[in-house]
Amino acid sequence: MPVEPGPGVVVALVVLVALAVLASAWGRLRTGRQSVVAALRAVVQLAAVALIITLVLRSLAWSLLFTLVMFTVAVATTGRRIGVSARAWLWAAVAMAAGIVPVLVVVFATGAVPFNGPSLVPFAGIVIGGTMVAHSLAGRRVFAALRDQREIYEAGLALGLYPRDAVDVVALRLVPEALVPGADQTRTVGLVTLPGAFVGVLLGGGTPVQAATAQVLVLVGLLAAQTITVGVSYQLMRRGRLVPEDLHSLVPRSRR
Repeated sequence: MPVEPGPGVVVALVVLVALAVLASAWGRLRTGRQSVVAALRAVVQLAAVALIITLVLRSLAWSLLFTLVMFTVAVATTGRRIGVSARAWLWAAVAMAAGIVPVLVVVFATGAVPFNGPSLVPFAGIVIGGTMVAHSLAGRRVFAALRDQREIYEAGLALGLYPRDAVDVVALRLVPEALVPGADQTRTVGLVTLPGAFVGVLLGGGTPVQAATAQVLVLVGLLAAQTITVGVSYQLMRRGRLVPEDLHSLVPRSRR
């Protein structure tokens, strides 16, 4: 699916953004401005990446640095998305690194993927991006539940539960929902969609078998990274280390 920059692409992008804005207005979703800003950012950011990616991929050191930049941006993005202060971003980084690092170590240490720039940047980028989404979904669901069901949480405390256990009463059942998109993508791959890694290998001249192998490795690695991250993140949330400012008094810090 090679696409060359040109008037056709510009027209298509404008029309697609307009459709998103119109759909937002029709459905009273209030996301029109958000769609426009997201599209403009995507154009600018990908244009910048396109200019530097060739140089980055030539050097493993630069590729590692670029991967670290991607991780840092992902942590900042999920931190803002779930509403925690910048001081709590360190715990978001811990949770995400707990899922991402083991997956990258396994994949590259086993030789499943060659440890070089052209392999590291795209593979790590997919895993980091998917893990960021799962982390954001978990945080938003847990914190929304604590705010909406504060009475149930406080009733648990009144019955003698530790704060972390009272959090479980309210939010534990919601946490697995953060893993639904990744699990569904893995279950339906090849039947509903042909994800980017599969298509990318084919466009790069690989065989369908090589493309399928690469995609399975990406999906399973992403599933593992997301599961670990969501689990670690929830433990930090229930112990009051990764919570928004307005929930600090509700969920005090605990070492246990």
